[in-house]
Amino acid sequence: MEDKNMPHKGHEKHLCYLQEKGYIQSNPEDYKKLVKNGQYYCTGCGRVAAKSENLCAPEKL
Repeated sequence: MEDKNMPHKGHEKHLCYLQEKGYIQSNPEDYKKLVKNGQYYCTGCGRVAAKSENLCAPEKL
């Protein structure tokens, strides 16, 4: 079920949301897996991720 408080579908998987919730500090090894060998960058915040599904506005590097 989609969370109506999210700005768009899938936002709970995006790096900007995870950062806001403290995920990066509390789960550094899991975070590293999301960004290792980054293939996409977010045109909104500039973060890099291995999969486009972890960014709000992904563009291929």
